[in-house]
Amino acid sequence: MYKYQILIEYVGTNYRGWQIQKKGQTIQGVLQDKISKLLKEKITVIGSGRTDAGVHAISQSAHFECKNLILDKDKFLKSINHFLKNKMISVLNLKKKNKEFHARYSAKERVYKYVIYNRISPSVLFHDRGWHIMKKLNLKEMRNGAKKLIGTKDFSTFRASSCNAKSPIRTMKSVKIKNQNDKISIEFRSQSFLQQQVRSMVGCLKYLGEGKWSLKKFDRILKLKKRENCAPPAPAKGLFLSRVFY
Repeated sequence: MYKYQILIEYVGTNYRGWQIQKKGQTIQGVLQDKISKLLKEKITVIGSGRTDAGVHAISQSAHFECKNLILDKDKFLKSINHFLKNKMISVLNLKKKNKEFHARYSAKERVYKYVIYNRISPSVLFHDRGWHIMKKLNLKEMRNGAKKLIGTKDFSTFRASSCNAKSPIRTMKSVKIKNQNDKISIEFRSQSFLQQQVRSMVGCLKYLGEGKWSLKKFDRILKLKKRENCAPPAPAKGLFLSRVFY
């Protein structure tokens, strides 16, 4: 058997998320179906992690095993992307890997980006790829709040009730907030994330930026470690899995 890593770009708007579900179309399901048809054998695609319904990816990482050696990478990419036409999924690259490689368990760092359009007028070009917030956000306060999220902490406040992770402890390596022409990008870096963690943190940072919460309250809610104190999570459409490092 040969093992391959693929890098995938997708728009998650019309999908139930990455992972195969009993009902509804998923990214993993579509990829498995198309790669299996292309290689003429049953293929299982393992992703670096799940993305929720409506979440996008700039460079999701996954792997699969197959019986035959793929000799022509360019031919594979052209063929699979032909099969994925009109699916809003693109396979960006293919890399042969050793048997020890695992898209999920070998990952050292994951990078997520959240996009906010902070202006009066909504974006028609990027309607499903960003959160439109009309009220001017205080970026200085949001950056002060972001500093509170860095380090090894119990992130139970930001953990979905359906999250099945064994521990709420995670190490946030960095949180960076940038603003260009009223497009605010918030980048989060960690080895792994809890279910809905990023969207929940963005929702709380938004409350801070709007002046609904003080920095003192933001810090207190983080330390309380209770989900019921969390602000409403940011919508999925503004979230992108940006990159996975190994």
